[in-house]
Amino acid sequence: MKHAWIFAILLSVAVYIPAAQEQAGRAQSPASQRPPETVKAQTYSSELIRAGEGRFIAECGFCHGRDAAGGETGPDLTRSILVAEDFRGDKIGSLLRSGRVEKGMPSFSLNVEDAAAIVAFIHDQKAKMEAVGGGRRGVDLVDLDTGNVEAGRSYFNGAGNCSTCHTAAGDLAGIGTRLQGLPLLQRMLSPTGAKAKVIVTLPSGKTVSGSLASRDEFTITLTDASGERASWPIGDVKFTIDDPLAAHFEQLGKYSDRDMHNVYAYLQSLR
Repeated sequence: MKHAWIFAILLSVAVYIPAAQEQAGRAQSPASQRPPETVKAQTYSSELIRAGEGRFIAECGFCHGRDAAGGETGPDLTRSILVAEDFRGDKIGSLLRSGRVEKGMPSFSLNVEDAAAIVAFIHDQKAKMEAVGGGRRGVDLVDLDTGNVEAGRSYFNGAGNCSTCHTAAGDLAGIGTRLQGLPLLQRMLSPTGAKAKVIVTLPSGKTVSGSLASRDEFTITLTDASGERASWPIGDVKFTIDDPLAAHFEQLGKYSDRDMHNVYAYLQSLR
């Protein structure tokens, strides 16, 4: 798969604590404990799980890892209490629709079939992790250092359109010193911190603006400057969203492996 290495890297912060190394009386780390057991047993067809794998990687893999076992910016879903308590999407489905924008998780507009397939894949991965005790993987960091700096500079200033928002002498000055290796690549693939802004135009013509709290196929919700939340049915209002991180997520589907390695090499050179 063209982007397989990208998703492997995003789940790369692995933690292994062998039982022999644990001191008496020390609380086990979350990564050393077994995942919470699924409350209600459930099975899914292999066809639905395969369909869900593709949708999960496309929509969720950049944060949660392609196997749902977690990444630097997204938690391990196989250890999630919500997933353990979910029964055929009754909890996961609503989370997909609403998102958790304040924690960096966008909302998703998925049809019923795609949402059901993602749910099936997550539960299948959880079952596999339960069977082996929930161990997480790492990646070999030497795989990162294969790009060409000049090719990365060319992509950054050209086809990648990165220079429309960033400059080597401005916000990225010294980035190769501040961030190196996995932290740099993870920030590049899935940045956090910037909040999406939204302007809602009411039927009266009045506009309301604030930070996007959530959006699904039914409702849009914002948080205004005073901290108050307001929601409207999507069919009753007009709205525009300015998400400074959207370009990064859109780029995930456009990068080739070579492009990614090259841009990483260029950013690593900015010291």
